This record gives sequence, structure tokens and C-alpha cells, in this order.
Amino acid sequence: MNRLLRLRLPLAALAVWCLLPRPALAYIGPGAGIAFLGGGLVILSSLLLALGVLLAFPVKLLLRQLTGAGRIKGETKRLVVIGLDGLDPDLADRWMKEGKLPELKKLADEGVFRPLATSYPSMSPVAWSSFTTGVDPSRHNIFDFITRDPCTYLPILSSTEIRNAEKTLKIGKYRIPLGSGSIRLLRHGTPWWKILGERKIFSNIIRVPITFPPEAFHGVCLSGMCVPDLKGTQGSFTFWTNDESLAGPEAGGEVHLVGRSGDVFRCPITGPANPMVEGNPILRIPMRVEVLEENQRVRLVIGRKGKIQHEIELRAREYSDWLTLEFEAAPVIGKVSGIVRFYLMGTEPFGLYMTPIHLDPANPAMPISHPKVYSIYLAKKHGPFATLGLAEDTWALNERVIDEKAFFEQACLIFEEREKQLFDALDNTPTGSVVCVFDGTDRVSHMFYRYFEPDHPANAGKDTEWGRDKILAIYQKADAMIGRVRRRLKPGRDCLMVISDHGFCSFQRGVNLNAWLRDEGYLVLKDDAPVDEATGKKIGRDWLQDVDWSRTRAFSLGLTGLFINRKARERDGIVEEGEELQALKDEIVAKLSELVDPKTGEKVFREVFDAGRIFTGPYVFEAPDLFMGYRRGYRNSWDCATGSVPAEVFSDNTKSWSGDHCIDPREVPGVFFCDRPINTDQPSIMDIGPTALSLFGVEVPRHMQGRPLFGPRREPGTDSPSFPAPAATEPVKS
Repeated sequence: MNRLLRLRLPLAALAVWCLLPRPALAYIGPGAGIAFLGGGLVILSSLLLALGVLLAFPVKLLLRQLTGAGRIKGETKRLVVIGLDGLDPDLADRWMKEGKLPELKKLADEGVFRPLATSYPSMSPVAWSSFTTGVDPSRHNIFDFITRDPCTYLPILSSTEIRNAEKTLKIGKYRIPLGSGSIRLLRHGTPWWKILGERKIFSNIIRVPITFPPEAFHGVCLSGMCVPDLKGTQGSFTFWTNDESLAGPEAGGEVHLVGRSGDVFRCPITGPANPMVEGNPILRIPMRVEVLEENQRVRLVIGRKGKIQHEIELRAREYSDWLTLEFEAAPVIGKVSGIVRFYLMGTEPFGLYMTPIHLDPANPAMPISHPKVYSIYLAKKHGPFATLGLAEDTWALNERVIDEKAFFEQACLIFEEREKQLFDALDNTPTGSVVCVFDGTDRVSHMFYRYFEPDHPANAGKDTEWGRDKILAIYQKADAMIGRVRRRLKPGRDCLMVISDHGFCSFQRGVNLNAWLRDEGYLVLKDDAPVDEATGKKIGRDWLQDVDWSRTRAFSLGLTGLFINRKARERDGIVEEGEELQALKDEIVAKLSELVDPKTGEKVFREVFDAGRIFTGPYVFEAPDLFMGYRRGYRNSWDCATGSVPAEVFSDNTKSWSGDHCIDPREVPGVFFCDRPINTDQPSIMDIGPTALSLFGVEVPRHMQGRPLFGPRREPGTDSPSFPAPAATEPVKS
């Protein structure tokens, strides 16, 4: 660590030792339950670690001075990489030319601005993993948010394997876990900052996707995308209402119908399952909501009589501060805390929204930072902050329990929290690397893209005016932040990059590949599968549960992938390796390449990719066998992503999630800004890691496919493999 952070983190640990004596539970979801780990032991270990750092600091400093360890040669002493997830090069170029993004325009004029080739497929967990490791997905093994377990065909997270403690001690109705279970990162490859750390070059890594659980290295890390909530899900909101039309969301949370008694609504808070009691009952906290002042305010009283946790007043159309919720799983030894915000939509009808229950960064129930005290340090210095991997609650807006105003305000609050963490890192990391990823540009683009297109199916019944400028507004928020960062940097000594993992386009029409596979005879449903009355076709429920695997040759799950039911890989596979497999893939590719949308008369795919032909890494066997290179405007439908089989292949996308990027990667490159020139017109996201290493004089490992962006001009044909030049994209509709 650098000197300042070496001193501040141990001191923060000493301070929180007295502030956080409570026990904690380590949640190991989604769907896997929780495992007990005494919070006192966590804090004690952090304290001992902090004391060890303090005692060892003078010795390590002397050794560094004698050996030169961590000394950075050359003029550049610090690399700052700001990730603006989903920032689109076409929109950025347009708004820079219109004078609306002055700081990015200055950076482009003084340095360089290029499209940045993204990953195959073009989605955040894949692209950021390539950023981290300098290799393609067949070498880091992240191909989507989810994949299927080949032994069960059920969905599993691609990035993390989570297991419960195997042994427990039974005392009456209680079960005390003997151990803490395990959480394992499934992304392969070595992060470039870990390679820097082997040379004692410090890095501060904030919210880079697919860093959960955090890996140990010479530096600090706050985990990003795929950190779960306290329930073990990727984000489950709660909404209490007396409006029956809002009951029963399709996904993403819970809606509870509540009745009014006088001026009071009873709104119990549902927490995680309790693994310390037989039957895993759900933990709950009582909450009473009192309506005040002519229905313009409410009072929230959270907790049981005699154990009130919070009593706050909340006005309509405003967020509360972060509030800590404490759930008691067992007397004395079993408590776990999380943090939430509340938002009052109104009282007539009544609507109260609660964010997913984020892991409490000041008392984390699972490892969300390296070292463990880093999240505690940030929380104690700057206050509570969002920890959920997908923190901006897109599903709450999709299900219309909140509106665009509430969503945008939430995104801005999270953006501002991230800014504090970035500037703290800049203050405390004078040499080495600082990386901070902001998600708001991506989430706002997903949810507000329909405002660009009056004919978008998602506009039906929704506002089409208020949100017209909100994508520009979040870009401008990022632009102003870039200006503040640049004013803190020293030209020559510091190097700045601003990048995104992919761009954006409209998502108007969904394609259900499973329905197409059924119609073409590649996927067969069970004899007792449900039947659609209108068409007479068999249909299948989510997660492929109605598929007859003994007769199915291909199926789809996730956002771009299609799997062959291979005998050598899947539990009930029927397709032989070799000629049979390749012939089937070629046949499906040929047919899909000619697939036409009956509504528009347009072909759906620019190209369908055979994984065996575009990838050569060791994990290609684990990948989907085919990837869908959709044209702009199309994507796997929502029901295709969850493995269902509806009657129709095509459907309009009517959700607020109206923009996307899970299409042909050449259509949606990211952005690359830098304050110095580079050696190619076609940079790739795989190039950032090798560039960081070479900038500090560290040899680039031979396994990395990316190439350094500084140095002699690249010769034609020497750019990073498997990432062709970005395609010319269609103009955005205003």
C-alpha cells in the first residue's frame, strides 16, 4: 500500500473495532442459504491484521528503499482508468460536437478518442472480465450473467460458486454452522493489477464487475457486479401498496397488498431465510407506517415494541437516507445487518418502495472488499453506500412500482457515492493505478432509450417527455466528473483513460430462440407440457422445466447463447461430438441467418457465431455453442433469457428496459479516451491490461491476447485477435 492508505486503513480498523461488536452472518446465496461466521471474529481478525500492518510498516518501508521494490521507473507514476459502463461512442461524438460534453471534448482534442472493440458476446460481465485479464471469454470463462448446470440443466451464476457450511451443531431448534461455507470466483485469468502487485506496485480497484469475492493482491478492492443482496439474490425490491393493479410482479421483487386501519399501514419487512433454525424460516422485522399531514408525509416505525430500530418521517416523492436493518437469527450469536432506502410514491393510493437489502459495508455479511477493512473504512469516512452488484433497481422500474423520476434520482445518488470513493482513491493513491467503474451511464441508457424513438413499443402508456434528456443528463454528470478528475492530475506524471465496455442501441423486438427451436424440431417438449389455446402449440415454463431432453438437440438460456445438447457434456446429451455436432451447428447457423421478422420483413441476425470457430481457449467447451449476433433493435426476448418456450417466436419489447447491447459486438463498441496518443485506430478492451503493465515497465505475460496501446505504431493485422474493427453504426433517432 502507499503510505497514506497504509496508515488510514489500520486506523479505520481500530476505530470500527469499538463501533461494530455485533455478530454477523455470511450469506452465500443466491439460493444457497447462509453460513454463520461470528462478526466479533471478523472484526478481531481485521484488528489483528491492522496492528500487523502498523508494526510491519517501518520494516517494509526500509526493505522497499533498500531493494527498490514498488519503485516505478519512467515518467508516468500513476494510471487512472475511469469506466463509464455502457457509454456509447455515437452519442458521445454527437454530444461533444454539439458542445454538451465539454470535458470529454477537451480530452479527445488533447489526446485521443476512438471506439473500443468489445467482447464476444457484448455484455458487461464478459467485457469487464476481458478488461481485467487481457484475454477473451474462452480464456477467462465468463460468457454471460448465467449459464446452465450441465448436470441438471438449471440456471447458475457464471461468476460465483457459493456453498453452505457442511457441518452444523444442533441445539434444540437451532443449528449452529461449524464453519463459514465457501464463496469462489469462477472467472479465470490473472487481473493485471495483481501482476502489478507482484512488483509491489499498488492498485486501488473500485467496483469493477466480476470481482466478487475479492481476490487478495497488493492493493485494495471494492467488489462490483454480482455482489448479491442480503437475501442472496441479485436484487429483490419490496413494495407495499393498497392498489390491487400492482400486485404480482413478473420478476425482481415482491409486491405486498396492505390495508389501511385508520391512519396506519402494517408493512412487515421480509428479510433472508434463517439457516440457524430448522426449516429455514424467513426473518422479518415489523414496520408500522403512519400517514401524516394531509397524506403528504408518513412516519416509519421499524422494529418491535421495546426494540425500535428506526423512527423516521418521509415525504412523498423523496428517498430516505440509508437505514440499517438488523435481523436476529438466533439469540446473542446470530444477528445480521443490511442497509436500505425507502421511497414514498404516495398515500392515495398508498405505495412505499424499499430498495433491495444491500450488504452493510460497515459490517459486511460477506467479503465485499480486500482487505476486509476497506469497505468499513469507506463507510465510516463517507457514510453508507450501495454494495449490491446491480445497485440501480431496474426491475422496480420495469415492474412500474417506481417511476422514471424515482429511478433517475436513485441512479444519481449512487453515482455521487461512487464519486466520493473515486476521489478518496485519488487522494490516497499517489502512485500505481486507480480504477473506478460507474454503472449509472449503463442503467439509465437501458431504462430511458425509448425516449429516443416515438415508435418504440415500450412507450405505450408511459411518459414520453420527462425522460427525454436523462441519458444526456447522466453523460453530462460523468463529463463534469471527468473535468474534476483532470484538474487533480499532473500531465506526464499521471495517465488518464476513460473507457466503456460496450455501446448501446434500441431494443424493440425480442426473439425466443427456444420457440424457434421447437418449431424447427430441434427442441422437443414433454408429452404433458402445457398447450397454448390460441395456437395449439406446446409451451414450456421458465428454466427449461418442460423440455424432453431425450429428444432435444439444442436449447437456449441467457442473453445471447444457444447450447447443443452434447452427449459428452450435458447429463442427457444426445448429440455426438465431431461430425454430427458440427453439421448440426452449421445447419442451425444457416437457418437462423435467414430468419426474418414477420412484422418488419427484416433479417434478424447480422451473423451467428460458432464458438468453436471464434474461440481457441481452454474453456470453449464450457461456452454456449452458438452466439447470436443480432442486428440493432433485436435481442433475446425476456422469456428466452429465462429458458421458457412460448407460442410465438417474436414479441414486442414493452418493458421500460428499452435499450440494450446484447447484439453483434461490432455494432456496439465502447469508447476509449486517453490523454496521450495510442498506436492503433482499433483499440480493444483486451488491450487495457497489457497497456497498464507496459506503462509501468512490467513484462506482458505471453498468455494475454491484448497488445499495449503505447509505443511504435501497430502494423496492419497485429491488433488483438477475435475482436474485429467496430462496424459503422446506425444514427440514433432523435
